[in-house]
Amino acid sequence: MRCRCRAEDSVISAERKGRIAPADLKNPFVLLATGLGSGLAPKASGTVGSLLALPIWWFLLADLPLAQQLSFVVIATAISVWVVDRACRAAGVGDASAFVLDEFVGQWMALVAAPKSLLWMVVGFTLFRAFDIAKPWPVSWADRNVGGGLGVMLDDALAGVLAAAVLAGLAWSAARLMA
Repeated sequence: MRCRCRAEDSVISAERKGRIAPADLKNPFVLLATGLGSGLAPKASGTVGSLLALPIWWFLLADLPLAQQLSFVVIATAISVWVVDRACRAAGVGDASAFVLDEFVGQWMALVAAPKSLLWMVVGFTLFRAFDIAKPWPVSWADRNVGGGLGVMLDDALAGVLAAAVLAGLAWSAARLMA
């Protein structure tokens, strides 16, 4: 498998996929893509990134109307594609495990219409991580076939959309049962 982030217009091999050094954090794009360095966690960096996205959702997004939440997530996605693409080039890596900005945005997508409660936040977190790790189609297709910053972001965005769909179904079912 080859990663398709470009560094000096060449394709980066998978051997460099996860190698971000602390010195790379001097670059502002790498710093942002790693979630201010949180992606350098020695284990489960994607889970760490998703966990750090939760308080941002809780305090910044959860109380907003759906249209504003969607707008925020769309804008955050577009900016993140650009940031991650620049980070890939700066660090000379592909979809590095240390890049967790995609987890932040994917987690926000998963929770975009969730009721603000600890239970729904935990369920949304769990669903997003499950889809991101298992990579069912179309997440797996995006992970294998789309390169650059878009490729890094797209698989997590799709995992977030799938998680949001399941979460919405669960919320609808729970509302029906309680009615």
